Amino acid sequence: LINRDIVAYARSKGYFTIGRGSGANSLIAYCLHITDVDPIDLDLYFERFINLFRETPPDFDLDFSWTDRDDVTRYIFERYGHEHTALLATYSEFKERAFIREVAKTFGLPKDEIDSLIKAYGEKADKVQGQIPDKFARSIYKYGAYIHHFPNLLSIHASGILISELPIYNYTATWMPPKGYPTTQFDMYVAEDIGLYKFDILSQRGLGHIKDAVAIIRQNKGEEADITQVSQFKTDPVINERLSTGNTIGCFYIESPAMRMLLKKLQVKDYLTLVAASSIIRPGVARSGMMREYIVRHRFPKEREKMHPVLGKIMPDTYGVMVYQEDVIKVAHYFAGLTLSEADVLRRGMSGKYRSREEFQRIRDKYFENCREKRYDDALVKDVWHQIESFAGYSFAKGHSASYAVESYQSLYLKTYYPIEFMVGVINNFGGFYSTELYVHEARMSGATIAAPCINKSYRHTVVYDTTIYLGFQHIQSLEQPIPARITAAREQGGPFESLEDFLQRVAISLEQLEILILVDAFRSTGVSKQELLVAAYMQLHKTKKTAPSLQLFPPEERPDYHFPQLHHSRLQDAWDQIQHLGFPLISPFEMLPPEVREQSFPAAKDLPALKGKAVEVLGYYVTRKVTYTIKGEVMYFGTFLDRNGDWIDTVHFPDVARQYRFRGKACYRIRGKVTEEYGTYSIAVSNMEIVHMLTIQT
Repeated sequence: LINRDIVAYARSKGYFTIGRGSGANSLIAYCLHITDVDPIDLDLYFERFINLFRETPPDFDLDFSWTDRDDVTRYIFERYGHEHTALLATYSEFKERAFIREVAKTFGLPKDEIDSLIKAYGEKADKVQGQIPDKFARSIYKYGAYIHHFPNLLSIHASGILISELPIYNYTATWMPPKGYPTTQFDMYVAEDIGLYKFDILSQRGLGHIKDAVAIIRQNKGEEADITQVSQFKTDPVINERLSTGNTIGCFYIESPAMRMLLKKLQVKDYLTLVAASSIIRPGVARSGMMREYIVRHRFPKEREKMHPVLGKIMPDTYGVMVYQEDVIKVAHYFAGLTLSEADVLRRGMSGKYRSREEFQRIRDKYFENCREKRYDDALVKDVWHQIESFAGYSFAKGHSASYAVESYQSLYLKTYYPIEFMVGVINNFGGFYSTELYVHEARMSGATIAAPCINKSYRHTVVYDTTIYLGFQHIQSLEQPIPARITAAREQGGPFESLEDFLQRVAISLEQLEILILVDAFRSTGVSKQELLVAAYMQLHKTKKTAPSLQLFPPEERPDYHFPQLHHSRLQDAWDQIQHLGFPLISPFEMLPPEVREQSFPAAKDLPALKGKAVEVLGYYVTRKVTYTIKGEVMYFGTFLDRNGDWIDTVHFPDVARQYRFRGKACYRIRGKVTEEYGTYSIAVSNMEIVHMLTIQT
């Protein structure tokens, strides 16, 4: 009921919220509108929510927009009282990177040497200690091992709030962090032992995307986008086609390169498959090898014949493959014969917290003992246990995945039917997986015209008029925070700015800040070139630090008349000004390449299926990369690029190539390699790669 109260307050304020966690498995929670997932429709496992043997209360994770979460937290403290409410603390431990740094400081190593040690061995110190050639470094690891996993710092839990029946000081002393709310001096595990209930109040940008997009649609189109009609979204063929092709940039949880590729491999065209995809992308399932197994069984029904009949009966929807957290409970209980209490210990062991406890080891031994009594094949028993162990990578509960999938469908609906307004909402919430540049590109691909910030059209945030997007002042690097507010206030009070002189009469600004606005072409509505504006700005402000707005009954009788020689200007110069002050150009980066490269023909992303198995050379603009490690611990990459048409090219950089041909930041690259295919998705296995330098401005 407290969760219901929190959600009711949020909705009364117009906040968007998602309820997830094991609470999503509760029918009562669904009926109280705490969650948006029907547990009967999805056949959610109620014992994951609560069972007779579970020793800890179920958890509700309540997500809010990052802009609304602080107000929800304020409401909880005021509603339930500061004496009965506290933020939950957490203890960060000395893990590999932390103990290396602290012990190395004690040994007197300089920062650059410490950083080198951490870079070389920080993530795997316990495995490579005997392989470290330097005797001095080995001593650091030796003594660091003594404080490994010891408490390091007292901090604030990412989302936990405690509400107690008795005043909170009956259980703990509190401290006041900069957040401004009393905070416990124990963590969630002690709170559980005491019997205090933790409420998880989280924030995410996805809900901000949706909330802002709905408001922008109302303002720009005069329409109400009803994002509550999720059942209609699930059966919309246009939305599901977009889903199956991975055209999901900006959509919550399903926009990363790995997720888009998974959507295409699975050919996801319905809600239930998206729920499974939202979980199998997680490290636990991927690490166990069950992601690949699920894809094969989903795409090729004959492969399902390989599944063990008991596992197939326990998990028919996922073809006998462990995908969700509750699958651990089901398999441990029905397959291995453990009690629900013992199965829940296994589930909690996924977090790694209990792996050193004797209880966990006892239940592990009982698992193998029970399986021997049931006369299961040894290979099968070990394989199933490997799947259970792999869930240390934090897989999702099915209800959790289902809640995420609902939000994904809401984003998909907005992207499908209001693509420009939706992308403005994404940009104003500072994106998601990608940089602002990529979302600007996506808006352009959706038919928008992208305009640089303008003193007469722009606000702090990005705005859209019909199909023209004016970037917000907040995207101008080095622009002081008060400037946008001054500009919009002066414009609302006195109307549009007619000239530079008019602007300077009404807005307090320094020469340096004025130059930045001129260079991003924010004064283009005056009809005066940037070069002329820069000279005029210098002539008027070079003797003063800042203009001060003045109230005048009449404008000056004569404006300064400056005579200029013929000044040359180019789109290339504008592009470099935009890179300097916005971080990216508003023209295609391919337009900034040398003529001999621009005129050369390269295969595009759409040509790759016809070139399967062949060596190709493509030209791509770098978007992002994912670092991963081979079984031997060698670094390799998965790259993501855009071609000239704005379509995606995915690349694989194996260790030898990754070492020899490095990524050198945001730029265009010549990429050579072989086209490969897996379940209908195409990539380039890179053999070599080189950066293509952009044209510079001739001075």
